[in-house]
Amino acid sequence: MDTTLFTTPRDLLRYATTRFNTEQLFFGHGSAEAFDEAAYLVLHTLKLPLDKLEPFLDARLLPEEVQRVLAVIERRATDRIPAAYITNEAWLGTYSFYVDERTIVPRSFIAELIPEYFAPWVNNPESIENVLELCTGSGCLAIMMADAFPDAQVDAVDISADALAVAQRNVDTYKLQGRVNLIQSDLYQNVPAKKYDLIVTNPPYVNSGSMARLPQEYLHEPQIALDGGTDGMDLVRKIVAGAAERLTDDGLLIVEIGNEKAFAEAAFGHLGLTWLTTSQGDDMVFLLTADQLKL
Repeated sequence: MDTTLFTTPRDLLRYATTRFNTEQLFFGHGSAEAFDEAAYLVLHTLKLPLDKLEPFLDARLLPEEVQRVLAVIERRATDRIPAAYITNEAWLGTYSFYVDERTIVPRSFIAELIPEYFAPWVNNPESIENVLELCTGSGCLAIMMADAFPDAQVDAVDISADALAVAQRNVDTYKLQGRVNLIQSDLYQNVPAKKYDLIVTNPPYVNSGSMARLPQEYLHEPQIALDGGTDGMDLVRKIVAGAAERLTDDGLLIVEIGNEKAFAEAAFGHLGLTWLTTSQGDDMVFLLTADQLKL
């Protein structure tokens, strides 16, 4: 390729957008379309502010800068590596997290609910003292909940030591070592014997049919973090079954299940699931109270 054809970020942005569309990349890790992902990768690689594209569009680039950006575009387009693994960065709302191939790329509709303190189900955020997050991955939700509930201790659990190493890096970055306790455990197995005001989880929930059709981008992620069994509910059943004895009398279980509402209703509908509203509708996250779980 004649790299002299590229002299500005505008040139690289146009090329990346066209390349990503031509390759029919899948965008499910933060960006919604080729242009947004191209802009993010160009700006990040050039170490420019991610929210200020316009002022830099026609800046003259050094040859080595062009080469760096083209290398990133090639990795994304040819190898179909998620952008977050290329930049080692993922965003949830205003929070930035370190991420690499040891853990799933952070993405969760629960993250939309945390800044509102799970209202109206949590009336007083300061009353939340103990939170348990199962399947924490990079630790992103645990960190956000520690920030939202200032008096809470957050126990964040994952079966993967690799994922917890990534989570520890993020906990350290946010200086929450004293409030976010990372635990290697198969769900409740090694969890302290105490009661929690909230149990929150974004577990593996992709059903086997969907697993077989995953876009290539998702194959770079740890499959253990995605595969939920035949109906996607294998781990969710264990989580629901064990929640009652772990919750306080007025505690809440909040579970993200993505596109698996039909399977979730089939498995747990008799409990009376409450579906919480997110940007994608009312079928991504369900809630159960401690009383419902005792039925």
